[in-house]
Amino acid sequence: MQPFQIAQQGTSEYAIRQNRVLRNTYALLALSMVPTVLGAMAGIQLNLPLFGGFMGFVLFMGVAFAFFWGIEKTKNSGMGVVLLLGFTFFMGLMLSGILRVALGFSNGGSLIAMAAGGTGTIFFVLSGIAATSKRDFSNLGKFLLAGAILLLIAMVANIFFQIPALALTISALAVAIFSAFILYDISRIVQGGEDNYITATLAVYLDVYNVFVHLLNLLMAFAGERD
Repeated sequence: MQPFQIAQQGTSEYAIRQNRVLRNTYALLALSMVPTVLGAMAGIQLNLPLFGGFMGFVLFMGVAFAFFWGIEKTKNSGMGVVLLLGFTFFMGLMLSGILRVALGFSNGGSLIAMAAGGTGTIFFVLSGIAATSKRDFSNLGKFLLAGAILLLIAMVANIFFQIPALALTISALAVAIFSAFILYDISRIVQGGEDNYITATLAVYLDVYNVFVHLLNLLMAFAGERD
């Protein structure tokens, strides 16, 4: 076999492997929405008390990072999928809080549908660009990480200050940052920077979740209608 043919075969095998990771990521991401919806429905029906205030935020982060650690340790086995789906159920429970607030508006159902539709549109457009474009978006990583850290600091600060304008600014920036994260994370899969579909799904799931939550926040602020 000629060197050119060997190189061509290697490139073909690499492309097949990354396409498989991308397909598995999309499939697991779709599956992860089932426990998210079930968790949200359970939280709404049972009116579960959710984490509030700074200590609630710390507790939430502790549970989330425990899941992250477990998923990372088991990402090469079926248990990784189980823990990921358990995490998405937990996130569904957390989502029920903002959904209850949204349903308190007379047009709450429409606001939720608009947020879901907007999130879906953002995901499909940006993931499509990342998957089909030959451009490597991995250079966005450092900027997005810095933005996410600043966003987290602002969110913690607003737990104490409770400034409505700051909350809206945070949500607007979060939609922009996590939308860019979708582009970045899908690009990493396509470019070979991520070859584990469980880890990839976790990253993309968090992007989509945050876009939805903060988009819903903005819609409630600007389009919510009280009875």
